[in-house]
Amino acid sequence: MMKNHWNEIQPVDHYTVCTNGLLQEFERKIITFLYQPLIGPVSYSLYMSLWGEVEESRLWSAPSNHYHLMNILSMNLQEIHEARMKLEGIGLLKTYAKKGEGERSFIYELQPPLLPNDFFTDGMLNVYLFRKIGRSHYLRLKESFTDRGMEADSFTDVTRSFQDVFSSENSIDFLRHEANDGSLTNEAKAYIGYGKNDGPPLDDIDFDFSLLLNGLSESMVPRRAFTPLVKETILKLSYLYGIGPLQMKNILLGSLDSDEAIDVEQLRKSARDWYQLQTGDELPDLTPKAKPVNKEASKPLTREEELLEYLESTSPKDVLADISNGSAASKSDLQVVEEIVMTQKLPLPVINVLIQYVLLKTDMKLTKGYMEKIASHWARKKVTTAGEAMELAKNEHKQYMEWASGKNEKRTTRRKPIRTEKLPDWFQEDEKVEAKSQNGETYDLEAEKRKLEEELKNFRK
Repeated sequence: MMKNHWNEIQPVDHYTVCTNGLLQEFERKIITFLYQPLIGPVSYSLYMSLWGEVEESRLWSAPSNHYHLMNILSMNLQEIHEARMKLEGIGLLKTYAKKGEGERSFIYELQPPLLPNDFFTDGMLNVYLFRKIGRSHYLRLKESFTDRGMEADSFTDVTRSFQDVFSSENSIDFLRHEANDGSLTNEAKAYIGYGKNDGPPLDDIDFDFSLLLNGLSESMVPRRAFTPLVKETILKLSYLYGIGPLQMKNILLGSLDSDEAIDVEQLRKSARDWYQLQTGDELPDLTPKAKPVNKEASKPLTREEELLEYLESTSPKDVLADISNGSAASKSDLQVVEEIVMTQKLPLPVINVLIQYVLLKTDMKLTKGYMEKIASHWARKKVTTAGEAMELAKNEHKQYMEWASGKNEKRTTRRKPIRTEKLPDWFQEDEKVEAKSQNGETYDLEAEKRKLEEELKNFRK
């Protein structure tokens, strides 16, 4: 079961972080207590790490790459990708991508959270939070974001206006200067200030507004009643409670006030009552969208399929630790792997196969030169998956053995005896495997291996 996130993002891809307005300590509190229960600690850590790359009172960070982000968060790329999607879905992150010659770059624009007043009246996020943390904690949390209001009834506003205090001087020179000053527009600069969150991004492709409006004649519900706020509320309620256009029509009819306007609060209450009547549940829960189900998932995986899944979803750091029976990888080994990743731009599953092969071929030593030589070969062959890397390692095993022992075909000096090489588990297949040589002829790989073993025996005699 391959992971498709490798098609969207690679460790060597660069990214730059920017913020939609200044982010302050109050936004951190909102994200920690209101958003974290919904997105989880992994997405929360990703947001805070990206935020940390932007200096205080600035809007842009220095460029970096995803390999750096993987090390900072101690996560593999799949975990970072899934965390990023959660941030996008809940409205805390916008992602922009650009593909150049052989590389991609991203801009991650951090969005400020909804202010407490907007969050607790959102109609969707507040419902999910209530379901997630329970009534008592929800009310206590809501209370922590409120303070007493001003008693305006007992006071009179005596604030003077601008015109009462200041006089207007001739401003012709300033207006002429503004008309000729193109510094901001021509250089695409923006003033530093505070941004605004528009809430979770919802599209209307899953809700048929035309079917809803066709069911509501002009005399029943006038079109002017469908303000942007009302349409946004309908989308949220449709997604939140699973209400289709036909059911929504009846709910809307019960939400009209005396002025033939749609009462948003009544609309939300009617939708909640409909959901409880249909399901018997109090409130829905927020769960990530399920991943596509593999039709072959019901079948038990073969040993090679399990290994492929492991290599496709594990970071090189963890592969090194697993080979060392759980011991942390050394700094020097990580530096070798990082350099290979950066210079050869191979996907991490391919790097994982390379690590396994090289370690077991060189007596558990991550030999940099040998590793670079094979990695360069795989890069020229445009190897992109763990399966392709494993197959190529099998096909080119004889050549790689010569590289490991420092031999070449024309070398005539006396060769030293070499020991029997240990190979990765995926190399030692029990079943018969057929492959194609470079000239297109089909040959038996197992027979080639046996022939190779006989050559080694004859050489030792």
